[in-house]
Amino acid sequence: MKKIKKLAVANRGEVAVRIIQACHELNIKTVLLHSEVDVGTVAYRLSDETFCIGRAPTAESYLNIAANVQGAKSAGVDAVHPGFGFLSENADFADACVKAGLIFVGPSAESIRLLGDKISAKKIISEAGVPFVPGYMGENQEVEHLIAEAKKIGFPVIVKAAAGGGGRGMKVLKNEADAAELIPSAKREALSAFGSEIVFLEKYLDHAKHIEFQIFGDYKGKCVHLFERECTVQRRHQKIIEEAQSVLLSESLRSQMSKAAVALAEKAKYQGAGTVEFLVQDEKFYFLEMNTRLQVEHPVTELLLGIDLVKAQILNAAEDFVLWKQSDLVPRGHAIEARIYAENPFENGIPSTGKLGQQYFAAAPGRRFEIGFEAGDTITPFYDSMIAKVIVWDESRPRAIQKLLRTLEESFVFGVHVNFEYLKAILTHPEFLSGQMTTQFISKYFPDGLAPRELSPDERAFADLSLKALGSQHRGPQNTTNPWNINWRSV
Repeated sequence: MKKIKKLAVANRGEVAVRIIQACHELNIKTVLLHSEVDVGTVAYRLSDETFCIGRAPTAESYLNIAANVQGAKSAGVDAVHPGFGFLSENADFADACVKAGLIFVGPSAESIRLLGDKISAKKIISEAGVPFVPGYMGENQEVEHLIAEAKKIGFPVIVKAAAGGGGRGMKVLKNEADAAELIPSAKREALSAFGSEIVFLEKYLDHAKHIEFQIFGDYKGKCVHLFERECTVQRRHQKIIEEAQSVLLSESLRSQMSKAAVALAEKAKYQGAGTVEFLVQDEKFYFLEMNTRLQVEHPVTELLLGIDLVKAQILNAAEDFVLWKQSDLVPRGHAIEARIYAENPFENGIPSTGKLGQQYFAAAPGRRFEIGFEAGDTITPFYDSMIAKVIVWDESRPRAIQKLLRTLEESFVFGVHVNFEYLKAILTHPEFLSGQMTTQFISKYFPDGLAPRELSPDERAFADLSLKALGSQHRGPQNTTNPWNINWRSV
């Protein structure tokens, strides 16, 4: 057993809050490793100690391995939890932590290299006989060669970053001209986000569903699956709404996919929480990638099964964890998560920055909120615009959808625009309600967000009076943090 008395959180926002809360419940002290602009956050106020690791740019703070390790060592911690994003899937960071005498709360560097790199993961999965999407995973990264390989695969083709996920470094190539323009763009984006410009190509499936299986491997080498999550509703390859279980996945396909996920994890001697992602099209499934970290949508699985994945991660890293029996993991009801972004849904999701005003998330049975910012905090332009998550559970999918809609109706955020109206439009769309949506759902029905809405005469009069009371300096479309401009009810 390894004793963890103090843990460093190498992340920010709501996931940092989630990790800190789990540590406190385990009587573990926390140190938040933060950039200088992330002083005004819930995680900063909640952590027992804080340590500034650099300026706002990610390369100088959250992606700086040396700064994170030095900060953790200076704070005298026993372990480091990387959360998700940033350095969470960086094998060099895991290595650096271990070499510094720190426990890395996650898989080994070897497993990260083997599975986190999309190219090597595909080689392992092919050895196990699991199908994957046709593509190119070669070492030749010259743009001209990649264009030639895309032509061999046949357009449309998708280019992806080998070292990361979350939609970064991912572009859809519809023709050769797209390939010439977007492959270099994908490589630059991958280098900026993950420190590596290596990419690979895949045939683009145009009516698939995105299904992922949560797995967990303990420190003794055993692994279980925690069933699937439906993550099909995506915008620019980033998930917006996630749910469990998938309403259209047959038991036969579920069984095949879960066995494939566990087989992959066990082959790599995987430890901790991980996610194996698949595309499902025409009753066939294809391996997509494995994320060697905690997922943004992990609360969906927690509500479905009544478990705590973050505590499990920490206890497993401390070698003080008893893995669940597969037979004891029985799904109950239905859970859905919606990501709350600071953005204007009526202007194609353009990020909204500024000081956060009053906010209220309507609590009730079966509702869970993970919040990274409170009134008075500043939403900066430096990082991802997600500020919170709303997760609900109910006994059936229709009731869970209704509960999520009701929660969004009863909640509000002032000071910045948020995507409440956008989420409600998705949740009430017939294709979503039927469960028939594919990865083309957003581009098909909401390619430019929501159409601007007109205010009623009463709403306009109220908004004008409010603007007058605030002063003329607040008037104007350039003020993106002002809730009293056009579409003020959507904030």
